[in-house]
Amino acid sequence: MTFIQKIAEGCMPFLYFLESIRNPFLDWFFATVTHLGEEIYFLLIAIIFFWCVSKREGYYILITGLVGTVVNQVAKLFFRVPRPWVLDKNFEIIESAREEATGYSFPSGHTQNVAGTYGAVAAAKPGRFRTAICVTLIVLVAFSRMYLGVHTPLDVVVSLIVALALVLLLRPMFTTEERFKKFMPWIVVGSVVLSLGFLAYVLAISGDTTLDPHNYHSGLKNACTLFGCTAGLVIVHFVDSKFINFQTDGRWYAQIIKLVLGLVGVIAIKSGLSAPLVALFGNEFVARAVRYFLIVIFAGAVWPLTFKWFSGLKIECMEKFTAWVKDKGSKLFNKSK
Repeated sequence: MTFIQKIAEGCMPFLYFLESIRNPFLDWFFATVTHLGEEIYFLLIAIIFFWCVSKREGYYILITGLVGTVVNQVAKLFFRVPRPWVLDKNFEIIESAREEATGYSFPSGHTQNVAGTYGAVAAAKPGRFRTAICVTLIVLVAFSRMYLGVHTPLDVVVSLIVALALVLLLRPMFTTEERFKKFMPWIVVGSVVLSLGFLAYVLAISGDTTLDPHNYHSGLKNACTLFGCTAGLVIVHFVDSKFINFQTDGRWYAQIIKLVLGLVGVIAIKSGLSAPLVALFGNEFVARAVRYFLIVIFAGAVWPLTFKWFSGLKIECMEKFTAWVKDKGSKLFNKSK
């Protein structure tokens, strides 16, 4: 038994305390909140910033998430700490959380995702309201992992520390356009090297008989996902910096249309190409890497080709509606004075 595993076992009394205060409402609430730490929300937030708010901040959120995931997954496979219900056979979890609780326990992937994503959002444009919302979401998701019984306090705390460290370490490279252009090529290359190193590590330990097959499968799947994403990022950065240089401006309704239609494309690739790519390559892991490579290419180099058109999109009825809302808002504001 490793030192880390002993600490994890020492955290079980706290999980038993949380188990004792469970009730149907809290079970539902935290089972719902915990989904905010899943991959899909990380991708959604990064895409919204990348397409509609600030390309630079979108990259910041994306890179923070990708690097954090590499660190998290390497730690899982290196320390191999079992989930709480495996550590203690008498401990019961909320069953609805079991399906997403893949891989080893230490550290928490959901906590890493939510802390890295919303930590980067808060750091990108500091403000009391935005920071309060982000901190609240981070705390709720982190606590939900313990309440549901799928992680110990050790898993959660270490993930929070790692995510915060990455948010702070990477932030100086994205503070200005000049620094962004200077550091981005190195960041992209570094991301590929990290993901490739992670993939090599996973393949190197494939023959280790002490590895749980289910947990190894989860690690290999994540390694292929990350490699596909970072490989796509190299193409995207080169194409955009040399040929596209897209901008994120546009009227509010044009931004919504652009986002919705673009997300349809992302979902079509993510879901629609899953089975065909497996059939084509005959290997689910290779197919996964290719699929996420295509998602990144579409999101960063294909769909942005439409942004110039969207930036000039003007719909007369929406212009009238916008003017009407502004007029009503102005009158209401003046009355309240």
